[in-house]
Amino acid sequence: MNATSANRTPSVLAIDDDANILDIIKTYLEAEGFTVQAQTDPQQGVAWYEQRWRDVDLVLLDYIMPEMDGGKVFERVKQVNPNARVLLLTACDDVVAKKLFQEGLRGYIQKPFYLNQLVREIRDTIASP
Repeated sequence: MNATSANRTPSVLAIDDDANILDIIKTYLEAEGFTVQAQTDPQQGVAWYEQRWRDVDLVLLDYIMPEMDGGKVFERVKQVNPNARVLLLTACDDVVAKKLFQEGLRGYIQKPFYLNQLVREIRDTIASP
């Protein structure tokens, strides 16, 4: 679902095992007008997405996480919704992102990043067809 066409607050699911980063992202995005669901456990994030994917405009996804890396989470998200808009947050080189771009990744942001850059990327991705 596209937030702009539905006249509602854009919704982001953020999955990152670092609770401190998630808290900063959630606080900043909410101040910028987004609704944010933050998950530190990738398996719980996928389960949450499976139940509510129609209400999510964008998934913000860390790549390096214990138990389930971002590539596996990305695959599960795409199984639920092949049109899912996913942005990858990573400290890895762009080789990881290039592989996922071939599978439908919409963008990636290299860590560390500026919060205003993150908001711009999220807005652009949600607005894209």
